Amino acid sequence: MAKVAFVFPGQGAQSIGMGKALIESSPAAAACFEQANDILGYDLRQLCLEGPIERLNSTEISQPAIFVVSMAALAVLRETEPSAFTDRIAVAGLSLGEYTALAAAEAIPFADALRLVALRGKAMQAAADATPSGMLSILMLEEPVIAELVEAAKPKGFIAIANRLCPGNIVVSGQTAAIDEIERLATEKGARTVRLAVAGAFHTPLMKPADEQLAAALASMTIQTPVVPVWSNVDAKPHTDPAEIRQLLVSQVLHPVLWEASMRGLLELGVEKFYELGPGRVLAGLMKRIHRKADFTNIGA
Repeated sequence: MAKVAFVFPGQGAQSIGMGKALIESSPAAAACFEQANDILGYDLRQLCLEGPIERLNSTEISQPAIFVVSMAALAVLRETEPSAFTDRIAVAGLSLGEYTALAAAEAIPFADALRLVALRGKAMQAAADATPSGMLSILMLEEPVIAELVEAAKPKGFIAIANRLCPGNIVVSGQTAAIDEIERLATEKGARTVRLAVAGAFHTPLMKPADEQLAAALASMTIQTPVVPVWSNVDAKPHTDPAEIRQLLVSQVLHPVLWEASMRGLLELGVEKFYELGPGRVLAGLMKRIHRKADFTNIGA
């Protein structure tokens, strides 16, 4: 039996029409959207299928939307390839995707996880609204060079490395003027840059007090021991202890995402097949830069 890992995308993977094929192919997937509509009090399914894109891109909508599409993809996988659940040895998710991973590992029920994701999205949107900021992916430069550019851009405002995604793909977060400056500097160095479709400087101290709001919500929520270890973005290690998981979810809001290290850890663990569950194919693209021959299958793109 091949060792399997489930991985889940984060914010930025959203697009109009996501979830359509899942809904049409599976009553269980469609039920995820129906349950979400009841919990959220608005028509998430319609926003996913029809937009408008400006609303779908807002943090308070995109986070629950990506979560639900990913859970719908998980439902389809359970119907089509049940052996994958027997063979899975770990789950991981990129930023927001870590909540989906916890739900997939049965640590948090769907309804509770969705409420938590909705709260997280609103809290992060509010923090972003308080400080004009954003995130920038810098391609084709190594981290030491980007670290120098971060220091050079700091006179324009707060800026920091936020995501270590894969070789040649580092994401920085910061105030708008500092993001503008590092984009100019990186371009001069020959880099390609991509502005991420997010509202603010995620995974930095600019996200306070979103972490405090999340901590308060998590304090009253029961987290079960997951059926398989969940790899944390904060330390790139597997976790099964509910108390540790709770604290790491709070820390994740303000700390960089160590995605490359997490994927290398799973490969060292002997994972032979990855299922990317959710919209887009971002995670497969990152893995090609980490381990080109990794077996990656997408459900829900």
